[in-house]
Amino acid sequence: MRNPGVFIGGEWLDSPNSIENINPSDTQDIVGTFQLATEQQMRDAVGSARAAAAGWASTTTQARSDILSRAAQEMLARKDSLAELVCREAGKTRAEGVGEVVRAAQVLNFFAGEAVRYGGENIPSVRPNISVQVSREALGVVTVITPWNFPIAIAAWKIGPALAFGNTVVFKPSEYTPAIACELANIFSRSGLPAGVLNVVVGDGVTAGETLLENVDAVSFTGSVGTGHKIAQKTVAGMIRVQLEMGGKNPLLVLNDADLPTAVECAVNGAFFGAGQRCTASSRIIVAEGIHDRFVDALNERMSKLTVGPALNSGVDIGPVINQTQLDKCRGYIEVGRREGAELLRGGGQLQGETPGYFLDPALFVGGVNSMRINQEEIFGPVACVIKVADYEEGLNVANDTPFGLSAGICTQSISVANHFRNNIKSGLAMVNLPTAGLDYHVPFGGRKASSYGPREQGRYAVDFYTITKTSYVSY
Repeated sequence: MRNPGVFIGGEWLDSPNSIENINPSDTQDIVGTFQLATEQQMRDAVGSARAAAAGWASTTTQARSDILSRAAQEMLARKDSLAELVCREAGKTRAEGVGEVVRAAQVLNFFAGEAVRYGGENIPSVRPNISVQVSREALGVVTVITPWNFPIAIAAWKIGPALAFGNTVVFKPSEYTPAIACELANIFSRSGLPAGVLNVVVGDGVTAGETLLENVDAVSFTGSVGTGHKIAQKTVAGMIRVQLEMGGKNPLLVLNDADLPTAVECAVNGAFFGAGQRCTASSRIIVAEGIHDRFVDALNERMSKLTVGPALNSGVDIGPVINQTQLDKCRGYIEVGRREGAELLRGGGQLQGETPGYFLDPALFVGGVNSMRINQEEIFGPVACVIKVADYEEGLNVANDTPFGLSAGICTQSISVANHFRNNIKSGLAMVNLPTAGLDYHVPFGGRKASSYGPREQGRYAVDFYTITKTSYVSY
């Protein structure tokens, strides 16, 4: 096999440019060398998907289901080796890597089931001697653009439903995590996916934005708000269906009646695990004044027990951030927080490990106010700020005072307050006595405001994006 990175029409192709994929836990470890697709190759990938579209759409639902099932089975059989690859290139701990691979397999298994039951419905007409059938058909060619923080899980929950419902795919993974994306293409090929149905192009976003958004029927993107806005402008202008999952500045509201150990674990998990590189991370921890001091002390104590280090080492809780750019961004925001007047209670410095890597000591600010940049802008790293509020009413207002609306959590023992929170928080996800990060694969995922645009991902709701609805009338 040629160096991977450009997979078009069932073949790995050469290109004039390549990149080295570096392990963020050990910058001396080169995961691999990967081809970068040229602009013409990206266009060829769209052409390949277009040529395969009609044949794939006419494939039986059972055949599609079987392919997805076989891919999921291989993932589960190889979960340890695939997880190690995820850990080496994305900096996840071994437990996080295994969990992500298993989740990707679960997603594919779920959509293997959906492939044979998404169907439509027969509806009685209001007129005599007429039958009405509502059916769903494949869109055609879908561009899938994924980030580096969940390199196989997010790919699975976009590619899985696209294939299940009869679409062909052009897949552009992040250039920071090409290895697992290319392995995913190999898994699908071994599972019997016909040539051209899934094409992979590793490349930069600028080139992709000029080519992969043209002559396709839909685009599913997860990434930054800025890039999402550019994609929205181009796709809407071209009448192309679009689905965007973007940033978050997620609140965790801790009330006076909260179970303290539960609240602390929710905060630590949501804010710092995964090195804080999750769009659902709880970077704003909003705490009622009656429990504030006890909560801060307990959180500080819990953070002192966290181990940061090389992702594959045993006993490590938090691995590195993805690269030097992200490390510099996080440290820049830590300086911003200090200048704005928040107190850096713990962490914030770069750590030296046994191997050279991008390790950041998880940072906790206290004494912040919601208007600070560290509480309004997505940092995407292990940095969180505690905001003191008087009561639930103020806390809810602060929680909603953000341009984002992806996930939000509350820690309370009051059922009535929890229900009020679920009904009034301006977010797509609401968590009660749980971390803001952590999802099931069989239910819809997405946010509101600047966090999301378009139909939901995952679960049965994915069919709304990946199919077109047709209504047929027949006189008899």
